[in-house]
Amino acid sequence: MQKRAPDKRFIPAPPLNSCACNECPFMRLNTLEKLYYVMKNRSPEIILPENIRVAALRPIQRMLEMSI
Repeated sequence: MQKRAPDKRFIPAPPLNSCACNECPFMRLNTLEKLYYVMKNRSPEIILPENIRVAALRPIQRMLEMSI
């Protein structure tokens, strides 16, 4: 990424250690049961302004394209 955008500053997340989402206290709150209920009930609903939704969609689409 740095080679493609040398003028940008990249900050590793999480900083100073490897990416271990299972060690993140917030990620540990997610469970399959909670995911099931969210998908089933479509709740809680998150409402975003359209410009933010569109801007957030672009990087997700790029990541999905790279995974094919």
